[in-house]
Amino acid sequence: MAIAAAISLCLPPQARRFSVSIASPFRSTSSLHFDSLRSNCSLKNPNFRVSASSISIGAPEKISTTSFLDRRESGFLHFVKYHGLGNDFILVDNRDSTEPRITPEQAVKLCDRNFGVGADGVIFVMPGINGTDYTMRIFNSDGSEPEMCGNGVRCFARFIAELENLQGKHSFTVHTGAGLIVPEIQDDGKVKVDMGEPILKASDVPTKLPANEDQSVVKSDLNVDGVIWNVTCISMGNPHCVTFGTKGSQNLTVDELNLAAIGPKFEHHEMFPARTNTEFVEVFSRSHLKMRVWERGAGATLACGTGACAVVVAAVLEGHAGRSCKVDLPGGPLEIEWREEDNHVYMTGPAEVVFYGSLPL
Repeated sequence: MAIAAAISLCLPPQARRFSVSIASPFRSTSSLHFDSLRSNCSLKNPNFRVSASSISIGAPEKISTTSFLDRRESGFLHFVKYHGLGNDFILVDNRDSTEPRITPEQAVKLCDRNFGVGADGVIFVMPGINGTDYTMRIFNSDGSEPEMCGNGVRCFARFIAELENLQGKHSFTVHTGAGLIVPEIQDDGKVKVDMGEPILKASDVPTKLPANEDQSVVKSDLNVDGVIWNVTCISMGNPHCVTFGTKGSQNLTVDELNLAAIGPKFEHHEMFPARTNTEFVEVFSRSHLKMRVWERGAGATLACGTGACAVVVAAVLEGHAGRSCKVDLPGGPLEIEWREEDNHVYMTGPAEVVFYGSLPL
């Protein structure tokens, strides 16, 4: 699969346009075009070859998103890259088929940040089933397929709005591996998502840790390389292990964690038969939390929507916070509410276009 393509970045009007010659590991050298804030930007990656004679500066070109998204050339993958607080995804219009347009192996290559487009995952917009408007499927950057992704579903909603040319406030139903999800685009462009009810029963999370609160695992001991962590296990359609610190410790300072060292030990712990996402949480107040996340199949990411939802549920169960919280993630804040009246968790946050691209398969 070739990685070379025409790519248009969504950047401010003062952007200039220039060309860069890419030495792609998948095929012969080809041309990549993109808008940049400065024409004298330098690319230091040794896999790029930049020729001064290829740089041309001209008036900014307006991207026709409608015509771009309508493209249907065979042998090409047209996509839009989005991010939700830095958790970035390649979005693919797959409404004409119930099978993803690329394989998990191709998704791994696309997500590679050195030799591909670079992303935490590839998301496919597919036909709805069981009466829903759409179906959402995801391949992680390691090729695995998660049940759902909170930041991803916000990007999915904004992508749908582009595909369908929707303006203003809209909601629709989405079938996912985690069940029915209902995103609603707000007037300010943010996306509010009804994430459904949290799953607390230990065997359904799933975790092998013994239940200690009814059928749930709340502030239970987990031995990770000889260190005892207090953990609460929750599923938001995908498994989460939430910790506010080690046993007997004071409030966790998440910025001091070596996430790359500790994260995989949680993800692959024998107590989590389906592996797990892990959230490390610092409490500022009963309405303000800070978290870092190690995502199953993606590693350390700048944001995790389902993780932020799980964090607020865990904070309520452990008595750290109320039901409505601002959750700070490395990529920015999310607003999370666990409503008592319907037991549903609601997440509100941004999703933004990064660029439009095409590549030969």
